[in-house]
Amino acid sequence: MTAQLLLIKAIRTGQLKEVCRLLDAGTPVEMDDGHGDSGLPMGIACFMGHVDIVRELAKRGAKVNLVDNDLATSPLSMAIRGSRTEVVRTLIELGAKVPVGAVTGLTEHEIMLAQWKAFRDGHNQEHSEADHGAFEAEPVFEEIDAVRCIGTDTMVLEADALRAATKMR
Repeated sequence: MTAQLLLIKAIRTGQLKEVCRLLDAGTPVEMDDGHGDSGLPMGIACFMGHVDIVRELAKRGAKVNLVDNDLATSPLSMAIRGSRTEVVRTLIELGAKVPVGAVTGLTEHEIMLAQWKAFRDGHNQEHSEADHGAFEAEPVFEEIDAVRCIGTDTMVLEADALRAATKMR
């Protein structure tokens, strides 16, 4: 069996150590799917829901974005089709751009938080250098340790968090 087939098999079965071993041995992180589209390993990892493998492939240079993330073969589309919301969140954190109107399975708040993490970690190239100043400071999080929460109205906290996240967009 070729190294590329072994890599695909390791990805499908969720064997992170084997994926790392094969990539360390020189197996390419990008492979053609047989129809001229690259990204077969990442697409399989996204569809199967292997978050740790998705992160490893991205770390080693696999693309998380295609020119059009609406394409059925894009990593984001593969994760959405596989109903893998944790992978969707991870892809956004790694800089994947969510097409307008895409049904990701995540709430607006979850998407904004993932986009902020992408920005914080330098994965989000969507904003220009001029916009960078508006995003430079990390948001301030207030942690509340409540022993009993029965009857506690958290709407004010949620509104503050939403307002802060909206400003970061």
